[in-house]
Amino acid sequence: MLRRWLTPSLVDVFFCALLAATCVRPGGWTALLADGDTGWHIRTGELILATGTAPVADPFSFTRPGQRWFAWEWLSDVVLARAAQLGGLRMVAAVAGVVLCLAAALLLGWMLRRGAGLWIGLAVTLAAASASTIHALARPHVFSILLYTGALWLIDEDRRRRGRVVWLLVPMAALWANLHAGFVALIATLVLLAAIERSQRYAGLAVACAAATLVNPYGWRLHAHVVEYLMSPWILEHVQEFQSPNIRSENMIVFAVMLLAAAALALRAPRFEGVLALLWGFAALRSARHVPFFAIAAAPVIAAGWADWWRESKPKSATRVWWKIGQDLGCRPATAWTAAAALALLAAMAAPRAEAVQFPAERFPSRAVERNAVWLVPPGEMPRILTSDQWADYLIYRLYPRQRVFFDGRSDFYGPAIGADYRELLDAGPSWRETLRRNGFTRALLPREWPLATMLGSESGWRTVYQDDVAVLFVREALP
Repeated sequence: MLRRWLTPSLVDVFFCALLAATCVRPGGWTALLADGDTGWHIRTGELILATGTAPVADPFSFTRPGQRWFAWEWLSDVVLARAAQLGGLRMVAAVAGVVLCLAAALLLGWMLRRGAGLWIGLAVTLAAASASTIHALARPHVFSILLYTGALWLIDEDRRRRGRVVWLLVPMAALWANLHAGFVALIATLVLLAAIERSQRYAGLAVACAAATLVNPYGWRLHAHVVEYLMSPWILEHVQEFQSPNIRSENMIVFAVMLLAAAALALRAPRFEGVLALLWGFAALRSARHVPFFAIAAAPVIAAGWADWWRESKPKSATRVWWKIGQDLGCRPATAWTAAAALALLAAMAAPRAEAVQFPAERFPSRAVERNAVWLVPPGEMPRILTSDQWADYLIYRLYPRQRVFFDGRSDFYGPAIGADYRELLDAGPSWRETLRRNGFTRALLPREWPLATMLGSESGWRTVYQDDVAVLFVREALP
């Protein structure tokens, strides 16, 4: 028994291999910081740690200062902030990387538990992990990817053999509601299951989980805000991650293959599994942010269908041997403590220095901010800076509290009116001069590809004080 406990399982090995691949891949940690939202999440967490309460008013903008704001991912913000305090952005990226690797390892364990065998389980898990890289970022949604994988496994186990373990979903829902709004996926999944199987048990579980999610700093108002956010036409039309995925990159081609496979196999799967995979597939086609949830829901459908096809195809004797080896190797999906030891060893040996992990310089104005403090955070009155929403997130991380922003990644907070002003400036629309004047901008830190970056260069009253391959900084010298 002791020897078995000390021997790492395939899930342990898979988890450590994924983590090692992240460690040794060039830019592996930095790639997790490709979204500027990480910046304001860290600063929000720091505010919570300093005050001991979740914020209820905006601290970051000059457009809506002090207005009501929901920090609906407050617990994730605390985790990221604490990680930053302990090890800088390296630790923030490491937390996200470990959570994503754990989610993939959990998915593999689930596939092995269902009897998919090593080869099919490994292939489907790697495909799901590849498709999910579209959202592999150091942001709170990584906790939803992990928790949804665990939730579907618990539900699957209960459908096969009913027990009390599935009620762990209730405290999980309470935790989830404070980490990320993805808890809605759990409730919707349980409602779908109860409806398809006409089960009072799962209906009661859905009600209990929904009630548990009220244990958050905002109570039922969080749920109302989430519904408003998900139904907002402006957000659905203009926020990039709510747009349909672009089937060009390798990971999105993998997603497309999984979608076709799930659609082909859905009718052969148990009704709940097939319907769930198809619904998530439809959601993923409408919004790229749903691709990871689709990959998780589709994995058992694809693995089971593939395994059935394999058995029905009556493979040759040599191939049957490899299949039998895969089945035998995959019969023990449980993990051992050795994974934790391997994680510590990998972190010590392969993680880069803290100063080497930063927001990607090719995506963010790091050099512009470092070299222009005299313009961006001068002594005295705080200048109003126009910049992109992603760069505003970065400025919150780099310059708060010495600087406030016009419009950042919290699109649910700013609303359509300020959002329309932002789009007008982003596109250099017909009234961009009036929008600039009305908002009182005295600085403009713009991506070079913005049309406005070209137009301000020849605009009277604006002067270029800095430019590099990524950014241009303009200063307003006098009002027209």
